[in-house]
Amino acid sequence: MSALVRFFFSPVYAPRSAWSILGWWESRRPVYNAVLAVAGVLSLAAQSLFGLLPPRASPGVPLGLVGIVAYAVLANLCYSGGAAAELYIRRRWGDGYAVVGPAMFRYGFAFSVGLTLLPIPLALLDWIIRALGR
Repeated sequence: MSALVRFFFSPVYAPRSAWSILGWWESRRPVYNAVLAVAGVLSLAAQSLFGLLPPRASPGVPLGLVGIVAYAVLANLCYSGGAAAELYIRRRWGDGYAVVGPAMFRYGFAFSVGLTLLPIPLALLDWIIRALGR
């Protein structure tokens, strides 16, 4: 079993207490942050590259340090919302819904990475429009 499969699907997840639920989510936060950081660097690099390409090099939309920090804070707030939602679901409907937490984590992880990489196709589209408008 690969490390990726173990991270997203193993071990069998059935915490009983609120602290164990929070612990499960927090044990995955460093990897979540690292993957989003790598995706963010790739997005910024691609935006810069497409912005430098002719015709009519475009300076692009600089996010600046404030924008990057704001995105990181908001991403982590949304991540914390996953744990809060799981706590609510487990309290409201019981332990029969234990599989909801890992599913929310997987979908949220994929959505966050996709959202962070979204500037790449947008920068490519901007470059194509500039090239065709020549």
